[in-house]
Amino acid sequence: MDIEFSLALPREAVGIPMVRRVLGDSLRSLHVTENCVSDILLAVSEACGNAVRYGGPANRYQVEAAIGCGRCDVRVIDRGRGLVRVPEHYPSHDLENGRGILIMQAMVDEIFFDIAPGRGTTVHLSKRLDLEEDASEPGRRELASV
Repeated sequence: MDIEFSLALPREAVGIPMVRRVLGDSLRSLHVTENCVSDILLAVSEACGNAVRYGGPANRYQVEAAIGCGRCDVRVIDRGRGLVRVPEHYPSHDLENGRGILIMQAMVDEIFFDIAPGRGTTVHLSKRLDLEEDASEPGRRELASV
């Protein structure tokens, strides 16, 4: 069973908990470990936060997710300026911004950006799913074949 969904959200912080709820509930229904779910949700929240902050002039952004074949793949798409600077190290503790991309890199197996200056940015996040040890055998077989 594959799970796929797409959400078109206003560029307001109110949409981020919605994304977390839909994605988190989907992963938990497939018996993904809570640590794995938390990692994915943190990375996706950071990507969504960047879309809300920097995704103008459009007033919406999009989140597309695909869960299957033991992986979770998420794309966060905005129509901002399309400028992404990946820091080489964490900024000093007194700076408020600049950690999001590094946090995303630490939480997922793969991250890459499709950047089109003047047309927007797509953040691709991908993580291998860890399953709960005590998940029922039929459920585990079902997810493994996804």
